[in-house]
Amino acid sequence: MAQPRLLLADDHRETAALLADLLQSDFDVIGQVQDGPALIKAEENLSPDVIVSDISMPGFDGITAASLILRRNPAARIVLVTVHSDPILVERGFQMGALGYVLKRDAGDELVPAVHSALRGERHVNPRLYPQNTTRKP
Repeated sequence: MAQPRLLLADDHRETAALLADLLQSDFDVIGQVQDGPALIKAEENLSPDVIVSDISMPGFDGITAASLILRRNPAARIVLVTVHSDPILVERGFQMGALGYVLKRDAGDELVPAVHSALRGERHVNPRLYPQNTTRKP
């Protein structure tokens, strides 16, 4: 059975390589890009099943890229992976249509389950962001 096709966006090559290694056991990583404009173009050209994107990238950030992609393709599945734990960014990401929000420091435990949740159309938020209630979903 074919693995879901995943597009990865992160402006740090080393981080992107680590994330790709983590994800490739469950997903077919079909492309890697390093900025917001390249993410939008790659999504259009590659038609991935799911996108994993950093928030802080050149050109424009991952949340803006997610919003633009979702305007054109409302069925897109997007998981944000970031160092930013600011609840305002979490809320903004979900308001723009992302289905997952994972902190990079927890990617080893959280990213694969978050991507699987997104593929099912379900939200996933890193439990560290809401430790008193890990079932809370913005």
